[in-house]
Amino acid sequence: MLVLGIESSCDETAAAVVDDTGEVLSEVVHSQIDVHAQYGGIIPELASRDHLRNVGPVVRETLSRAGKQLSDLGGIAVTNRPGLVGALLVGVQAAKGMAWASGLPLVAVDHLVGHLLAVFLRRTETVDAREPPASFPFVALLASGGHTALYRVDGPSVPQIRELGGTRDDAAGEAYDKVGKLLGLGYPGGPIIDRLAASGDPDAVKLTVPMDHTRTLDFSFSGIKTQVATLVREGGPIEGPRAVADVCAAFQAAVTSVLAKKLIAAAEREGVTTVVLGGGVAANRELRRRVRELASSRGMRAVVPEIASCTDNAAMIAYAGSCRLAAGERDGWDVIATSTTSLPRATRKGRGARA
Repeated sequence: MLVLGIESSCDETAAAVVDDTGEVLSEVVHSQIDVHAQYGGIIPELASRDHLRNVGPVVRETLSRAGKQLSDLGGIAVTNRPGLVGALLVGVQAAKGMAWASGLPLVAVDHLVGHLLAVFLRRTETVDAREPPASFPFVALLASGGHTALYRVDGPSVPQIRELGGTRDDAAGEAYDKVGKLLGLGYPGGPIIDRLAASGDPDAVKLTVPMDHTRTLDFSFSGIKTQVATLVREGGPIEGPRAVADVCAAFQAAVTSVLAKKLIAAAEREGVTTVVLGGGVAANRELRRRVRELASSRGMRAVVPEIASCTDNAAMIAYAGSCRLAAGERDGWDVIATSTTSLPRATRKGRGARA
């Protein structure tokens, strides 16, 4: 069964054709980085308008690259939550229109579920693999610009996914972008910090690792962002390639170490031997290395998706949609776009004692 996936939750208009084994036949991603870079962050209204301009051409190009027509598909999947409501609405309405015109079944997909299942995607490099890249159950770290949480995943449906811990304030990717802005690196900050950190000395700058203990599986990244802001405020602009690289290295070491440490701790508590990365921050080279090394030292298997499967993409939405279709699930024309996830949350935001 072939499924067309549409993703428009934030600043990328994407479409993909994927089969029910996870093989990606085609995928097109239109990025809005150039639209938002001058503002140092995403402007929701501009994002919505850009999605509106590009969703049609992106879908047509995706079908063309796959050599397929709507009549060749078994269904249409679309991200309807969580995300920027105006941006989501563009994708949802486009998917509804195509489903109505073609008579194909429509399924809505939670963006976070898509990220958690992205590990099952098989692209050109892995399409001939005899074994699936992961198997249930696994414990996943989902880290992106808007979300950072640990999940136990026992299957592809929402009732089979349970949050184990999450961020109490900023998401890891949000902290990367804000630190990048503080250092004058431009937007998005994550990939730039990752690149510069490779040539820096993480010990040259003293930064406190946020919530560096495993008494709780929660995270907090607002404090380390404030530490970098204090460096800039008290010491003036950080100038010179080496000085900037050192701050990037120290920041990245602090963030990735706590992410990897708590992922492994969560898996140990759950008695699960497979750990998975998902979300845009999973493209970070230091995080990928730390998770692999730490998992290996504990006798665990670490499954890290290809870079293209980590960042926002429509292939993960198509695959998650194929799982819903295979289970006999369908959605009606009353599907709405919403900013909230369907996954129950266990983490309470803010400071204070926890029960």
